[in-house]
Amino acid sequence: MQDQRAELEWREGQVPVSTRFDDPYFSLEDGLAETGHVFLAGNGLPDRFRDGFHVAELGFGTGLNFLATWAAWRATGLPGSLRFTSFEAFPMAVEDMAAALAAFPTLEPLAAQMLAAFELGIDVVLEVAVLHVVPGDARAALPAWAGKADAWFLDGFSPAKNPELWGADLMGQVAAHTEPQGTVATYTAAGFVRRGLADAGFTVTRVPGFGRKRHMTTGVLG
Repeated sequence: MQDQRAELEWREGQVPVSTRFDDPYFSLEDGLAETGHVFLAGNGLPDRFRDGFHVAELGFGTGLNFLATWAAWRATGLPGSLRFTSFEAFPMAVEDMAAALAAFPTLEPLAAQMLAAFELGIDVVLEVAVLHVVPGDARAALPAWAGKADAWFLDGFSPAKNPELWGADLMGQVAAHTEPQGTVATYTAAGFVRRGLADAGFTVTRVPGFGRKRHMTTGVLG
């Protein structure tokens, strides 16, 4: 198992920035609103939620996307369970996750549960949500994964700073691990990312981005 931890500095006191990739983990403007716009709305959520709905993600980071998804599921009052699988090459220490998530007090009750139970590489059962964070390079871990997702959050660091997580081969693996008519969303509108997703079989759309980002990308498989 890979044992490389995230290397951080803190911007404006609350926003963790990867020193390895010189990139913040979430928007300096409003990370929770960014998650809602890009990953939830970008995948048609919560409207598509159903029992057993499976979200997969490249880049777990602070866990903010998972917590926002779990909160959205709880708000619907749907019966059943939500699955969330994330691939993370450089996992953040739990105490750093806690410091970052303190910026989002509305998520505090859920964050406390997640942080208390968090463990890499196993199913962590949190009320109706089952979280599994797979450590290691997604280029090796994703091909070995047996699952398929209904929705993908592509949230690795910027393609310009971490191109390894956005290559055509990995986008092909994302498609291979997506249910028919499954979706994908990402904050980037980089041309090579959009082409990689299109070549993998997604119908790709460029849509308005969050905050100062003019565009982002969504896609539907098939």
